[in-house]
This record gives sequence, C-alpha cells and structure tokens, in this order.
Amino acid sequence: MPFRKIFVSRWSALFWAAGILWTAVDTVGFAPAHHAGQAKPVASITDATGSAVSPQDLATLANALQNE
Repeated sequence: MPFRKIFVSRWSALFWAAGILWTAVDTVGFAPAHHAGQAKPVASITDATGSAVSPQDLATLANALQNE
C-alpha cells in the first residue's frame, strides 16, 4: 500500500486512521460494563456444558495442573 499518498493530505490521513480504529473496535469491541481489568465472579463462570463452576472445581483443576 502506498503510504506516502495517504499522508500527503491531512484529511486522507485522518480517514485512514479512523478506518484503523473502526477496524479495531469492530474486531475487538469495547470493554464490558463491569470493569475490564476485574475477573468475573466465580458464580457466573460456566463450563463447556453450561454447568456452573464451583470454587472446589477450580481448586481441583489448579491442583491437577501443578502436579504435572
């Protein structure tokens, strides 16, 4: 892609940057309503079958992974 042509005009550079941002937002999306850096509460985590995951299940999994 000829980047020189894009940055000759400020307007073309602005539209190019807006397109990059639009693509990023469309691909990744916005942060969820509960703050992005916080983990989900354990009660709302489900497994592949849709069953709720308990803290004991997570402890068992962590123990199994440490023993490998």
